[in-house]
This record gives sequence, C-alpha cells and structure tokens, in this order.
Amino acid sequence: MKKKPYLSLQHSESVIVAAASNIFAAYIVSNHVGKDEQEAWMERSIQEAIWIATKTDEIVHSDEEMS
Repeated sequence: MKKKPYLSLQHSESVIVAAASNIFAAYIVSNHVGKDEQEAWMERSIQEAIWIATKTDEIVHSDEEMS
C-alpha cells in the first residue's frame, strides 16, 4: 500500500493554493496548457497568485493590522 503524503500548510499557503488552482484551471479551460507544459503553467499560476496576494496585502488593511 502506498503511503499518503502529509502536508501541513499555513493558512496563507492554503489561500495561495486556492488562488493558484483557480488560475491554473482557467489556463487549462482556455486551452493555454499544452500536453507537456503543465509544470510551467502551474508555476506561473502560483507566481501570479503570490503577486495577487502581495498586492492585496499592500492595498487592503485587515482589522488586526489596524490595532
């Protein structure tokens, strides 16, 4: 029996995974991802999710940041 991988993601990492998954899915649905290009497009999706998260953090201030 194959051992299941164990992941312990922080909340911010989980948010990036969710955003990157949506971005990657959009690339797949729009036929941008070729047969042997999944890894490159996944990397691009992760980088874009990080960019979006960073810009959001710069612009939006949460309640915890105000105190």
